[in-house]
Amino acid sequence: MSTNPHPLDRALALAPTGAVGHYRGQTTQDYWNMVGPYGGITAATLVRAIMSHPQCLGEPLSLTVNYAAAVGAGEFDIEARPVRTNRSTQHWLLTITQPDADGDAQVVTTATAVTAVRRSTWSAEEEAMPVVPAAQELERAPVLNGVAWLQTYDMRFAQGILPSVWDGSEAESLTRLWVRDEPARPLDFCAIAALADVFFPRIWLRRAQRTPAGTVSMTVYFHAGSEELAAVGPAHILGQARGQEFRNGFFDQTAQLWSPGGRMLASSHQVVYYKE
Repeated sequence: MSTNPHPLDRALALAPTGAVGHYRGQTTQDYWNMVGPYGGITAATLVRAIMSHPQCLGEPLSLTVNYAAAVGAGEFDIEARPVRTNRSTQHWLLTITQPDADGDAQVVTTATAVTAVRRSTWSAEEEAMPVVPAAQELERAPVLNGVAWLQTYDMRFAQGILPSVWDGSEAESLTRLWVRDEPARPLDFCAIAALADVFFPRIWLRRAQRTPAGTVSMTVYFHAGSEELAAVGPAHILGQARGQEFRNGFFDQTAQLWSPGGRMLASSHQVVYYKE
């Protein structure tokens, strides 16, 4: 049996740097996108920093990541600071910095988060999982050349794969797909944070054009606790994403992630910059 760590765990490796809540990480080529790490892996790394903090209360409830600049190749520093702890919730501020050409620390990412102690209460679902073919009935989507992070996911599209012809014809932006880590890995909070960002920019489907685009801010809401995520194991989960409004250089998109049994695990919302 191989003892090599999973690519996700390599990317999430953080080392304390002395002060409480200060960590150092290293970008990996496994999750490289066009000009920097895939945004989902940045979100996952911030979750790891929170959960590594000795004062962490409960489990992740929400995370908002603001991508101020592209993270460059190499080392980066994270500061994770709990700014208010209540009986059931804890509020966090986080920053990722990297040195510039002069060696001065520059902020590349900011984030806020809430962790919470979940208690068993009345619960109900409002957004039911859509009916689609099972993951085993669908073929794995081919990987785009030159985009490393796509190789770390097994994606099987039920609806809304990328256009086969980039001809500018407009269509709806809805995508439904089964997805899991590749190679398969048990689900946890870091993995689900990354999976919330696996969807191609909605404007690519809406316009059938390879429009330059990049996430400005993304919020992930964690509806499942650690036990429910662990119960999913390494199985595919169902993701759905659609755009809502495309206007003057920015659009937003919503996404949901369900377990194979139909329980919503997480939802997300992000605003994305696009360029003509």
